[in-house]
Amino acid sequence: MTQILEPSGVGDQQLLLPPQLATYLRPELISVAEEIITEIRRTIPEYARPLDGPYGQALRIGVEQAVTAFVDRVANPDKQHTRRDDVCRKLGQMEADEGRSLDTLQAAYRVGSRVAWQHLMKVGRRHNFSSAVMSLLADALFAYVDELASLSLDGYMEAKARSTEVLDGWRRRLLHLILERPQAPHDAIAELAAFAHWAVPTEVTMVAVPSGAECVTSLLDEDILRDLTSFQPHVLIPGRLNAKRRAAIESAFPVNHIAVGLTVPLSQAADALNWARRALDLTRSAVISDERVTLCDDHLSTLFLLSDSALVDQIAQRQFAALAKLTPRRRDRIMETLEVWLDTRGSAIEMADVLHVHPQTIRYRMRQMEKTFAERLDNPEARFAMELVVRVYRLRGKPVVDEDVDVAVPCQGS
Repeated sequence: MTQILEPSGVGDQQLLLPPQLATYLRPELISVAEEIITEIRRTIPEYARPLDGPYGQALRIGVEQAVTAFVDRVANPDKQHTRRDDVCRKLGQMEADEGRSLDTLQAAYRVGSRVAWQHLMKVGRRHNFSSAVMSLLADALFAYVDELASLSLDGYMEAKARSTEVLDGWRRRLLHLILERPQAPHDAIAELAAFAHWAVPTEVTMVAVPSGAECVTSLLDEDILRDLTSFQPHVLIPGRLNAKRRAAIESAFPVNHIAVGLTVPLSQAADALNWARRALDLTRSAVISDERVTLCDDHLSTLFLLSDSALVDQIAQRQFAALAKLTPRRRDRIMETLEVWLDTRGSAIEMADVLHVHPQTIRYRMRQMEKTFAERLDNPEARFAMELVVRVYRLRGKPVVDEDVDVAVPCQGS
Protein backbone atom coordinates (compact mmCIF):
# COMPACT_ATOMS: atom_id res chain seq x y z
CA MET A 1 0.00 0.00 0.00
CA THR A 2 1.26 3.47 -0.83
CA GLN A 3 2.69 5.24 2.17
CA ILE A 4 0.69 8.28 3.38
CA LEU A 5 2.12 11.74 2.75
CA GLU A 6 4.97 12.97 4.92
CA PRO A 7 4.42 15.66 7.57
CA SER A 8 4.09 19.21 6.27
CA GLY A 9 6.58 21.92 7.17
CA VAL A 10 10.27 22.09 6.32
CA GLY A 11 13.37 23.75 7.66
CA ASP A 12 12.67 25.80 10.80
CA GLN A 13 8.90 25.49 10.39
CA GLN A 14 6.97 23.27 12.80
CA LEU A 15 6.16 19.84 11.43
CA LEU A 16 2.42 19.26 11.22
CA LEU A 17 0.33 16.15 10.78
CA PRO A 18 -1.06 16.02 7.24
CA PRO A 19 -4.73 17.09 7.44
CA GLN A 20 -5.83 14.21 5.20
CA LEU A 21 -4.81 11.86 8.02
CA ALA A 22 -8.17 12.67 9.61
CA THR A 23 -9.84 10.82 6.74
CA TYR A 24 -8.26 7.57 7.95
CA LEU A 25 -8.94 8.26 11.67
CA ARG A 26 -12.55 9.39 11.58
CA PRO A 27 -14.06 5.95 10.84
CA GLU A 28 -12.32 4.64 13.96
CA LEU A 29 -13.98 7.09 16.36
CA ILE A 30 -16.84 4.88 17.54
CA SER A 31 -14.72 1.78 18.06
CA VAL A 32 -11.86 3.56 19.86
CA ALA A 33 -14.32 5.37 22.16
CA GLU A 34 -15.93 2.04 23.09
CA GLU A 35 -12.54 0.48 23.77
CA ILE A 36 -11.51 3.38 26.01
CA ILE A 37 -14.78 3.34 27.98
CA THR A 38 -14.62 -0.43 28.46
CA GLU A 39 -11.02 -0.36 29.67
CA ILE A 40 -11.59 2.56 32.05
CA ARG A 41 -14.57 0.83 33.63
CA ARG A 42 -12.63 -2.43 33.87
CA THR A 43 -9.50 -1.04 35.50
CA ILE A 44 -10.81 1.86 37.62
CA PRO A 45 -13.46 0.82 40.19
CA GLU A 46 -14.77 4.38 40.66
CA TYR A 47 -15.92 4.41 37.03
CA ALA A 48 -17.54 0.95 37.08
CA ARG A 49 -21.01 2.44 37.30
CA PRO A 50 -24.06 1.89 35.11
CA LEU A 51 -23.58 3.71 31.82
CA ASP A 52 -27.17 4.90 31.85
CA GLY A 53 -26.63 6.78 35.10
CA PRO A 54 -25.41 10.39 35.34
CA TYR A 55 -21.81 9.39 35.99
CA GLY A 56 -21.79 6.80 33.18
CA GLN A 57 -23.28 9.31 30.78
CA ALA A 58 -20.67 11.89 31.72
CA LEU A 59 -17.91 9.33 31.09
CA ARG A 60 -19.30 8.42 27.66
CA ILE A 61 -19.79 12.05 26.62
CA GLY A 62 -16.30 12.94 27.83
CA VAL A 63 -14.60 10.16 25.90
CA GLU A 64 -16.61 10.74 22.72
CA GLN A 65 -15.95 14.48 22.81
CA ALA A 66 -12.24 13.92 23.44
CA VAL A 67 -11.61 11.50 20.56
CA THR A 68 -13.78 13.46 18.12
CA ALA A 69 -12.06 16.76 18.93
CA PHE A 70 -8.65 15.12 18.49
CA VAL A 71 -9.46 14.02 14.94
CA ASP A 72 -11.00 17.44 14.23
CA ARG A 73 -7.75 19.05 15.33
CA VAL A 74 -5.77 16.86 12.96
CA ALA A 75 -8.03 18.03 10.12
CA ASN A 76 -7.92 21.68 11.26
CA PRO A 77 -5.39 22.64 13.97
CA ASP A 78 -7.01 26.08 14.40
CA LYS A 79 -10.49 24.80 15.18
CA GLN A 80 -11.90 25.72 18.60
CA HIS A 81 -13.40 23.02 20.81
CA THR A 82 -15.66 24.85 23.26
CA ARG A 83 -17.92 21.86 23.84
CA ARG A 84 -14.99 19.56 24.57
CA ASP A 85 -13.44 22.11 26.95
CA ASP A 86 -16.70 22.42 28.88
CA VAL A 87 -17.02 18.64 29.18
CA CYS A 88 -13.45 18.26 30.49
CA ARG A 89 -14.00 20.96 33.09
CA LYS A 90 -17.25 19.31 34.08
CA LEU A 91 -15.44 16.01 34.66
CA GLY A 92 -13.05 17.78 37.01
CA GLN A 93 -15.95 19.44 38.81
CA MET A 94 -17.64 16.07 39.27
CA GLU A 95 -14.51 14.68 40.93
CA ALA A 96 -14.52 17.60 43.36
CA ASP A 97 -18.25 17.12 44.04
CA GLU A 98 -17.60 13.42 44.72
CA GLY A 99 -15.05 14.43 47.35
CA ARG A 100 -12.16 12.75 45.55
CA SER A 101 -8.76 13.98 44.47
CA LEU A 102 -7.91 14.16 40.78
CA ASP A 103 -5.94 10.91 40.97
CA THR A 104 -8.87 8.84 39.67
CA LEU A 105 -9.55 11.08 36.68
CA GLN A 106 -5.85 11.31 35.85
CA ALA A 107 -5.69 7.52 35.92
CA ALA A 108 -8.61 7.46 33.48
CA TYR A 109 -6.76 9.81 31.14
CA ARG A 110 -3.70 7.54 31.26
CA VAL A 111 -5.83 4.51 30.43
CA GLY A 112 -7.52 6.42 27.63
CA SER A 113 -4.24 7.57 26.08
CA ARG A 114 -2.81 4.03 26.23
CA VAL A 115 -5.86 2.45 24.59
CA ALA A 116 -6.02 5.21 21.95
CA TRP A 117 -2.36 4.79 21.06
CA GLN A 118 -2.70 1.03 20.74
CA HIS A 119 -5.62 1.58 18.38
CA LEU A 120 -3.72 4.19 16.37
CA MET A 121 -0.79 1.83 15.91
CA LYS A 122 -3.16 -0.72 14.40
CA VAL A 123 -4.59 1.92 12.08
CA GLY A 124 -1.10 3.05 11.14
CA ARG A 125 -0.01 -0.44 10.21
CA ARG A 126 -3.21 -1.05 8.29
CA HIS A 127 -2.76 2.10 6.18
CA ASN A 128 1.03 2.06 6.09
CA PHE A 129 1.60 5.39 7.88
CA SER A 130 5.21 6.58 7.70
CA SER A 131 7.38 6.47 10.82
CA ALA A 132 7.56 10.27 10.81
CA VAL A 133 3.77 10.52 10.82
CA MET A 134 3.49 7.94 13.60
CA SER A 135 6.05 9.82 15.68
CA LEU A 136 4.16 13.09 15.26
CA LEU A 137 0.90 11.30 15.95
CA ALA A 138 2.25 9.98 19.25
CA ASP A 139 3.51 13.42 20.28
CA ALA A 140 0.18 15.01 19.36
CA LEU A 141 -1.85 12.40 21.21
CA PHE A 142 0.02 12.62 24.51
CA ALA A 143 0.19 16.43 24.37
CA TYR A 144 -3.55 16.41 23.71
CA VAL A 145 -4.23 14.21 26.75
CA ASP A 146 -2.15 16.60 28.89
CA GLU A 147 -4.36 19.41 27.60
CA LEU A 148 -7.50 17.49 28.58
CA ALA A 149 -6.09 16.84 32.06
CA SER A 150 -5.27 20.54 32.45
CA LEU A 151 -8.84 21.51 31.56
CA SER A 152 -10.18 19.04 34.11
CA LEU A 153 -7.82 20.47 36.72
CA ASP A 154 -9.26 23.93 36.03
CA GLY A 155 -12.78 22.59 36.57
CA TYR A 156 -11.72 20.76 39.71
CA MET A 157 -10.13 23.87 41.22
CA GLU A 158 -13.14 26.03 40.28
CA ALA A 159 -15.49 23.57 42.01
CA LYS A 160 -13.25 23.41 45.06
CA ALA A 161 -13.15 27.19 45.23
CA ARG A 162 -16.94 27.41 44.98
CA SER A 163 -17.32 24.73 47.62
CA THR A 164 -14.91 26.56 49.92
CA GLU A 165 -16.69 29.87 49.37
CA VAL A 166 -20.05 28.31 50.19
CA LEU A 167 -18.69 26.65 53.33
CA ASP A 168 -16.95 29.86 54.40
CA GLY A 169 -20.22 31.71 53.92
CA TRP A 170 -22.11 29.26 56.14
CA ARG A 171 -19.41 29.54 58.79
CA ARG A 172 -19.43 33.33 58.79
CA ARG A 173 -23.21 33.23 59.24
CA LEU A 174 -22.72 30.74 62.07
CA LEU A 175 -20.18 32.97 63.78
CA HIS A 176 -22.53 35.95 63.54
CA LEU A 177 -25.36 33.86 64.98
CA ILE A 178 -23.21 32.74 67.93
CA LEU A 179 -22.36 36.37 68.71
CA GLU A 180 -25.92 37.67 68.41
CA ARG A 181 -27.50 39.51 71.32
CA PRO A 182 -29.96 38.53 72.61
CA GLN A 183 -28.53 35.06 72.40
CA ALA A 184 -29.80 32.84 69.56
CA PRO A 185 -31.49 29.55 70.51
CA HIS A 186 -29.11 26.61 70.78
CA ASP A 187 -31.18 24.63 68.26
CA ALA A 188 -30.70 27.38 65.66
CA ILE A 189 -26.95 27.34 66.22
CA ALA A 190 -26.84 23.54 65.99
CA GLU A 191 -28.85 23.53 62.76
CA LEU A 192 -26.62 26.09 61.07
CA ALA A 193 -23.51 24.32 62.40
CA ALA A 194 -24.66 21.16 60.61
CA PHE A 195 -24.78 23.06 57.30
CA ALA A 196 -21.31 24.45 58.03
CA HIS A 197 -19.89 21.01 58.94
CA TRP A 198 -18.82 22.38 62.32
CA ALA A 199 -18.97 20.51 65.62
CA VAL A 200 -20.54 22.73 68.30
CA PRO A 201 -18.15 22.95 71.29
CA THR A 202 -19.08 23.57 74.90
CA GLU A 203 -16.34 26.20 75.33
CA VAL A 204 -14.78 28.74 72.99
CA THR A 205 -11.95 31.26 72.98
CA MET A 206 -12.44 34.51 71.07
CA VAL A 207 -9.57 36.42 69.48
CA ALA A 208 -9.79 40.11 68.55
CA VAL A 209 -7.82 41.19 65.49
CA PRO A 210 -7.05 44.73 64.29
CA SER A 211 -8.85 46.00 61.22
CA GLY A 212 -6.94 45.30 58.02
CA ALA A 213 -4.76 42.65 59.65
CA GLU A 214 -2.77 40.36 57.37
CA CYS A 215 -3.80 36.75 57.84
CA VAL A 216 -2.32 33.55 56.40
CA THR A 217 -5.64 31.71 56.55
CA SER A 218 -4.11 28.42 55.44
CA LEU A 219 -2.34 28.25 58.81
CA LEU A 220 -5.61 28.39 60.76
CA ASP A 221 -7.12 25.07 61.79
CA GLU A 222 -10.18 24.09 59.78
CA ASP A 223 -12.51 24.29 62.80
CA ILE A 224 -11.61 27.92 63.60
CA LEU A 225 -14.43 30.27 62.64
CA ARG A 226 -13.36 33.65 61.35
CA ASP A 227 -14.65 36.97 60.10
CA LEU A 228 -11.70 38.98 58.85
CA THR A 229 -13.62 41.35 56.57
CA SER A 230 -15.68 43.19 59.18
CA PHE A 231 -14.73 46.51 60.75
CA GLN A 232 -13.65 44.60 63.87
CA PRO A 233 -12.18 41.28 62.66
CA HIS A 234 -12.22 38.29 64.98
CA VAL A 235 -11.87 34.53 65.13
CA LEU A 236 -13.45 31.86 67.29
CA ILE A 237 -11.35 28.95 68.54
CA PRO A 238 -13.27 25.89 69.75
CA GLY A 239 -12.07 25.00 73.25
CA ARG A 240 -9.03 26.40 74.99
CA LEU A 241 -5.96 28.05 73.53
CA ASN A 242 -3.38 25.29 73.96
CA ALA A 243 0.23 25.61 72.81
CA LYS A 244 -0.52 24.23 69.34
CA ARG A 245 -3.44 26.59 68.81
CA ARG A 246 -1.43 29.57 70.01
CA ALA A 247 1.45 28.78 67.66
CA ALA A 248 -0.98 28.52 64.75
CA ILE A 249 -2.67 31.83 65.63
CA GLU A 250 0.65 33.64 65.98
CA SER A 251 1.84 32.27 62.64
CA ALA A 252 -1.44 33.16 60.92
CA PHE A 253 -1.11 36.81 62.06
CA PRO A 254 2.66 37.30 61.69
CA VAL A 255 2.81 41.11 61.83
CA ASN A 256 -0.19 42.18 63.89
CA HIS A 257 -1.06 42.52 67.56
CA ILE A 258 -3.95 40.31 68.59
CA ALA A 259 -5.83 39.86 71.86
CA VAL A 260 -6.98 36.47 73.11
CA GLY A 261 -10.11 36.49 75.23
CA LEU A 262 -11.10 34.24 78.09
CA THR A 263 -12.24 30.68 77.47
CA VAL A 264 -15.97 30.75 78.15
CA PRO A 265 -19.12 28.73 77.47
CA LEU A 266 -20.39 29.19 73.92
CA SER A 267 -23.27 31.30 75.23
CA GLN A 268 -20.80 33.92 76.55
CA ALA A 269 -18.79 34.25 73.33
CA ALA A 270 -20.00 37.80 72.69
CA ASP A 271 -18.87 38.96 76.15
CA ALA A 272 -15.49 37.31 75.69
CA LEU A 273 -15.04 39.05 72.34
CA ASN A 274 -15.88 42.44 73.88
CA TRP A 275 -13.21 41.87 76.54
CA ALA A 276 -10.67 40.85 73.92
CA ARG A 277 -11.43 43.95 71.85
CA ARG A 278 -11.01 46.10 74.94
CA ALA A 279 -7.65 44.46 75.66
CA LEU A 280 -6.56 45.14 72.09
CA ASP A 281 -7.50 48.82 72.48
CA LEU A 282 -5.57 49.06 75.75
CA THR A 283 -2.54 47.51 74.10
CA ARG A 284 -2.66 50.10 71.33
CA SER A 285 -2.86 52.90 73.89
CA ALA A 286 0.07 51.38 75.84
CA VAL A 287 -1.99 50.90 79.01
CA ILE A 288 -1.28 47.17 78.70
CA SER A 289 2.26 46.07 77.86
CA ASP A 290 2.95 46.04 74.12
CA GLU A 291 2.98 42.33 73.35
CA ARG A 292 2.10 40.76 70.01
CA VAL A 293 -0.32 38.40 71.72
CA THR A 294 -2.21 39.88 74.66
CA LEU A 295 -3.97 37.38 76.92
CA CYS A 296 -7.02 38.72 78.74
CA ASP A 297 -6.28 36.20 81.50
CA ASP A 298 -3.21 38.26 82.42
CA HIS A 299 -5.08 41.58 82.70
CA LEU A 300 -8.45 40.89 84.32
CA SER A 301 -8.22 43.63 86.98
CA THR A 302 -7.16 46.20 84.40
CA LEU A 303 -9.99 45.23 82.07
CA PHE A 304 -12.47 45.52 84.92
CA LEU A 305 -11.21 48.88 86.15
CA LEU A 306 -11.16 50.38 82.64
CA SER A 307 -14.38 48.79 81.44
CA ASP A 308 -16.35 52.05 81.79
CA SER A 309 -14.14 55.13 81.86
CA ALA A 310 -17.04 57.56 81.71
CA LEU A 311 -18.61 56.03 84.81
CA VAL A 312 -15.31 56.21 86.70
CA ASP A 313 -15.10 59.91 85.78
CA GLN A 314 -18.53 60.38 87.35
CA ILE A 315 -17.36 58.63 90.50
CA ALA A 316 -14.26 60.83 90.57
CA GLN A 317 -16.37 63.99 90.33
CA ARG A 318 -18.42 62.90 93.31
CA GLN A 319 -15.63 61.60 95.53
CA PHE A 320 -13.14 64.40 94.90
CA ALA A 321 -15.46 67.37 94.49
CA ALA A 322 -14.15 68.84 97.76
CA LEU A 323 -10.78 69.49 96.08
CA ALA A 324 -12.41 72.19 93.94
CA LYS A 325 -11.98 74.67 96.80
CA LEU A 326 -8.21 74.12 97.10
CA THR A 327 -5.28 75.63 95.29
CA PRO A 328 -3.49 73.38 92.78
CA ARG A 329 -0.51 72.99 95.14
CA ARG A 330 -2.66 71.86 98.06
CA ARG A 331 -4.60 69.49 95.78
CA ASP A 332 -1.36 67.84 94.70
CA ARG A 333 -0.12 67.41 98.25
CA ILE A 334 -3.38 65.97 99.53
CA MET A 335 -3.77 63.62 96.56
CA GLU A 336 -0.17 62.44 96.88
CA THR A 337 -0.73 61.66 100.55
CA LEU A 338 -4.15 60.12 99.97
CA GLU A 339 -2.77 57.71 97.35
CA VAL A 340 -0.04 56.49 99.69
CA TRP A 341 -2.51 56.15 102.55
CA LEU A 342 -4.95 54.17 100.41
CA ASP A 343 -2.13 51.92 99.19
CA THR A 344 -0.45 51.28 102.54
CA ARG A 345 -2.78 52.26 105.42
CA GLY A 346 0.58 52.88 107.09
CA SER A 347 1.70 55.02 109.96
CA ALA A 348 3.00 58.56 109.52
CA ILE A 349 6.55 57.23 109.74
CA GLU A 350 5.93 54.59 107.06
CA MET A 351 4.21 57.04 104.76
CA ALA A 352 6.94 59.63 105.29
CA ASP A 353 9.48 57.02 104.22
CA VAL A 354 7.56 56.39 100.99
CA LEU A 355 7.17 60.09 100.18
CA HIS A 356 10.65 61.06 101.42
CA VAL A 357 9.34 63.76 103.76
CA HIS A 358 9.38 64.28 107.54
CA PRO A 359 6.74 62.35 109.57
CA GLN A 360 5.48 65.65 110.95
CA THR A 361 4.74 66.75 107.38
CA ILE A 362 2.67 63.63 106.92
CA ARG A 363 0.73 64.31 110.11
CA TYR A 364 -0.01 67.84 108.94
CA ARG A 365 -1.15 66.58 105.54
CA MET A 366 -3.34 63.93 107.15
CA ARG A 367 -5.12 66.61 109.17
CA GLN A 368 -5.68 68.60 105.96
CA MET A 369 -6.89 65.47 104.22
CA GLU A 370 -9.32 64.64 107.05
CA LYS A 371 -10.59 68.20 106.96
CA THR A 372 -11.12 68.06 103.17
CA PHE A 373 -12.81 64.69 102.94
CA ALA A 374 -14.38 64.64 106.38
CA GLU A 375 -16.34 61.46 107.12
CA ARG A 376 -15.54 59.93 103.70
CA LEU A 377 -12.26 58.59 105.02
CA ASP A 378 -14.12 56.62 107.70
CA ASN A 379 -16.71 55.28 105.27
CA PRO A 380 -15.65 51.92 103.73
CA GLU A 381 -17.72 52.45 100.58
CA ALA A 382 -16.31 55.94 100.03
CA ARG A 383 -12.75 54.70 100.61
CA PHE A 384 -13.31 51.89 98.11
CA ALA A 385 -14.64 54.37 95.54
CA MET A 386 -11.65 56.65 96.07
CA GLU A 387 -9.22 53.77 95.71
CA LEU A 388 -10.97 52.58 92.56
CA VAL A 389 -10.68 56.06 91.01
CA VAL A 390 -7.03 56.37 92.00
CA ARG A 391 -6.17 53.00 90.46
CA VAL A 392 -8.04 53.73 87.23
CA TYR A 393 -6.38 57.11 86.77
CA ARG A 394 -3.01 55.57 87.55
CA LEU A 395 -3.60 53.03 84.76
CA ARG A 396 -4.58 55.85 82.44
CA GLY A 397 -1.34 57.62 83.29
CA LYS A 398 -3.03 60.85 84.32
CA PRO A 399 -3.69 62.57 87.65
CA VAL A 400 -7.08 62.39 89.32
CA VAL A 401 -6.96 66.17 89.54
CA ASP A 402 -5.35 68.11 86.71
CA GLU A 403 -4.29 71.59 87.78
CA ASP A 404 -5.17 72.87 84.32
CA VAL A 405 -8.73 71.56 84.60
CA ASP A 406 -11.21 72.50 87.28
CA VAL A 407 -12.53 69.72 89.41
CA ALA A 408 -16.21 69.12 88.77
CA VAL A 409 -18.67 71.06 90.86
CA PRO A 410 -20.08 68.88 93.63
CA CYS A 411 -23.21 67.01 92.54
CA GLN A 412 -26.32 67.08 94.62
CA GLY A 413 -26.25 64.31 97.16
CA SER A 414 -22.48 63.73 96.84
